[in-house]
Parts: sequence; structure tokens; C-alpha cells
Amino acid sequence: MVKNALQAQLLKAGLVDNKKAKKLTKQVQHEQRTGQNDDATFKAEIDRAKQEKIAKDQALNSEKQRILEEKALKASIIQMIKQHKVQQTDGDIAYQFIDDNKIKKIYLAQQVYNALVSGSLVIAKDQDSYACLPKELAEKIDQKMQGFILVNNNTENNSQTTDEEDPYAAYVIPDDLMW
Repeated sequence: MVKNALQAQLLKAGLVDNKKAKKLTKQVQHEQRTGQNDDATFKAEIDRAKQEKIAKDQALNSEKQRILEEKALKASIIQMIKQHKVQQTDGDIAYQFIDDNKIKKIYLAQQVYNALVSGSLVIAKDQDSYACLPKELAEKIDQKMQGFILVNNNTENNSQTTDEEDPYAAYVIPDDLMW
């Protein structure tokens, strides 16, 4: 028996005989059961899906690798800060600086305060506290990753350019002004 209308029309027109129609319907049924119809498109779709999955996995792996490298770099910087910080900094002179848009105050000894103002020492963030570091180490840390060095009184950066129209150009404001 004929399964669809097209086959019936072809049989009536005499273009296909009964035997050939049955053979074609059996072949279509066999292809549907075994999944051989549109085999090339299925393979192409499977290959495309595999390629997309591989690309996605590579992107995720590179992102994970970047995060791990960043964590390792942060850990090494924290270790450098802990090893090289100036130990005897406690004193009675207050030094104020900005950290995360908040004014922070630490109390320093006079010698540490003078070194900090002159630029030979810097203030770095040491997890939840602050540490005074030598300037050379601070430059190395700042090259590796930004955000750890909070106060760097570099004398080259403090040279102010005066504007000719500025009425207060003759009055120099000292950096170590005590309030």
C-alpha cells in the first residue's frame, strides 16, 4: 500500500510501479529506524558542537589559569610586604593618608615619619593593616601589580608646575604640613 499522496499520484500517472514504490517506502523506513537520513548534516552538526565545546573549554581554562596566576602574584606580593616591612614604626606622630576614598591615620616614630615624607619609605597595604616599605621594593611591587602602594612621596612627582596667572604661585605649600 502507498503511504503518501505523492506516491499515489506517481502511481496513477504511471511514472513509478508498485514494486518500486514499496522498495522506496521500505528504504525510507529503514533510514528512519537506523538514523541514516541526513547523516552528513548530523555529522556536521556534531562536529560543530564539538568545536564549540572545545573552544568554550579552552576559554574557561585560560580564564581559570589567569585567575590562578593573579592569585599567585598577589600571594607573592603579600609575602614580599611581610618580609621587608620596617618593623619599628610605632610612635606618637600621626600621619594621614587616603585609602579607598577614606582618610586613614597611623602613628609613626619621628625617624620613620621623616623617611616617609622625604620619599625613601612608602606605605603599602598589608591585608588589613599598613606597612612601611623601602622605595625600591615598592617600585618592584608597583610594576608587578597596582593597588598595593598607597603613599609614595616621590620627589619627582611633587614638583608642581606653576601657572603664570595663579595669584598664589609665590606661596609654596609644604607636603609635611602638620594640622
